[in-house]
Order: sequence, then C-alpha cells, then structure tokens
Amino acid sequence: MSNNTGLETRASTTYNPSNDEKNIATITHLAGTLFSIIPALIVWVLKKEDSEYIAMQAKEALNFQITVLVAQLIAGILVWILIGFLLLPIIWLVNIVLCIIAAISTSRGESYRYPICLRLIN
Repeated sequence: MSNNTGLETRASTTYNPSNDEKNIATITHLAGTLFSIIPALIVWVLKKEDSEYIAMQAKEALNFQITVLVAQLIAGILVWILIGFLLLPIIWLVNIVLCIIAAISTSRGESYRYPICLRLIN
C-alpha cells in the first residue's frame, strides 16, 4: 500500500547519490540565499551531464531562485503603493527557510521540490 501524500516528486526514481553529489546539491540550494541564480546556473551547466541527481537539484534550485527574483521584482514595483514594503521581507524569509529545508533534504540524499516555484527550466 502506498503512502501518497500528494507531495511526491514527479520522478519516482530512487537516487542513491554519492556524498559528493549530496554536498554539491546542498551547497547549490544554500548558495541561492546569497547569490541568487548564479550558483544553481553554474552547477546545472557544468554538472547536468555528470549526474542526474545534481542536474535535477540544480534545476530545481535555479527555478526557485528565478521565482524569487520575479517575486522581488513585483514587490519592488509594489513598493510604490506601500504593499511591497511588507512583501520584500516575507519573500526574503521564505527564500531562506525553503533553501534551508532543501539543503537538509539533499544532505540526506533525498530529492527536493520547492512547493512555490515556477518551473521554467525543464
């Protein structure tokens, strides 16, 4: 009997990543909090052929950081009507919390998918 919570990833493939793959995926998620899309883009471009696990996690981190940038842009525009002042710290906090959750998940070798994410890079 399957315990389907509705939060499963699209890839039901079981990955058995090496420690190096786990570390790269973890750092990719964490680095997004400081450097936005740059680390995920670099890791995805350089490692997408080497490891399916790293490629999937770097792509997920890249998509999430693009989503964060779009949200920050919209909040920046909304600063003019004062709503953005409330949204910017919320976006910042959500980014940090979800990146930490993703890093913890990938450090265990699990696949992580952000719950709030525009999946622009396939």
